[in-house]
Amino acid sequence: MNDMNVNNWLTAPINKRSFQNVESLFDTIRIKRSSEVPSEIPLNLRSLDSIEIQNIEGQTQSFKDMIASTHTDSFLVLKNGEIIFEEYFNEMNPESLHLMNSITKSFMGMLVGILADKGVFDIKEKVTKYVPELNDTGFSETTIQSALDMSAAVKFEEDYDEPFCDFWKEAAVVGWRPDLVDDNSPKTLLDFALSLKEKEQEEIEGYHYRSVLTNVLAMVIERATDERVQDLLEKHIWQKLKTEQDAVLVVDKTGLPFAGAGMNASTRDLARFGQMILNDGTYEREQIVPKEWIDSTRMGDDGYRERFAKSDHGAMFPEGHYKNQMWVANSEEMMCVGIYGQTIHINKNTGTVIVKFSSFPEPADEILFANSFILLATVSNSV
Repeated sequence: MNDMNVNNWLTAPINKRSFQNVESLFDTIRIKRSSEVPSEIPLNLRSLDSIEIQNIEGQTQSFKDMIASTHTDSFLVLKNGEIIFEEYFNEMNPESLHLMNSITKSFMGMLVGILADKGVFDIKEKVTKYVPELNDTGFSETTIQSALDMSAAVKFEEDYDEPFCDFWKEAAVVGWRPDLVDDNSPKTLLDFALSLKEKEQEEIEGYHYRSVLTNVLAMVIERATDERVQDLLEKHIWQKLKTEQDAVLVVDKTGLPFAGAGMNASTRDLARFGQMILNDGTYEREQIVPKEWIDSTRMGDDGYRERFAKSDHGAMFPEGHYKNQMWVANSEEMMCVGIYGQTIHINKNTGTVIVKFSSFPEPADEILFANSFILLATVSNSV
């Protein structure tokens, strides 16, 4: 395989290796696992080879073929808290960390819920209360809640197939696209946010997915607590899950995490996170995320569903919505989703959590995502 570097790391098939080696490519910090013995996840392994899946093109594929055709790096199924299937590909193993991309957002959404419950801030407050520099930008009226829900006003283009869109320009700040950096480029994630002066809608007028909003939430969290995001994730979520591995976060030059996409973790540790959400915020008899926050995220309301239905993502989940940095397919089924095929599938009805790390050749291949979602739903309903 070709040498992996910051210029080619997103290119297939190099991304099959680079997504497992982000720490060697970019500035990162570690979210330390607990010094306690990792929480035990019982193993009760079985074969899933008998499962057949009808793909988006209407063809029937075997489980193995579907795993291969959707560029899977790891696939783990938890059923009633037990690992019933776990397999790794492309030299990945249970200890390997893998780039999560926007699954990172779901960790941020849960952290905001924890901090709001502790009275650190009110989610109805404007982000400018904590980051007043944003008063003269497209974020001037944005609240913590509208940032969480991707319903804020700021104009920001997030079309991954457009190589010069705002998402990639922001990612360039943390080194992901060196070709987009010149002497006039923003040096930090805050500088980038300050450059966004325009609005594309009224606040809460519509749902439009924009990663910059999660990075602004990271700024709000650090200003409101006077602590680093990574320390808060470590204290309030990661160590309470009694994870097996550290996690890794990509950061900018000031140490602010690339909270929209920069976290890396092991497959089993993401399964722990998913199980905690399945259990209404509880893990090993400890309430980590308030139950009310999980319930509110899952249920949404008609406004959330209407905004989602009118968006580019509406066809993905016809009954769905997006709230608190989580994708909600319906009242029983939630997902964490990241580009290039990263997913945590959480199904309350079937008692399953499925983690799928992937290395799609393109960031947002609609056919590959559709087939991945079909695969996850079929497995969840078959086990």
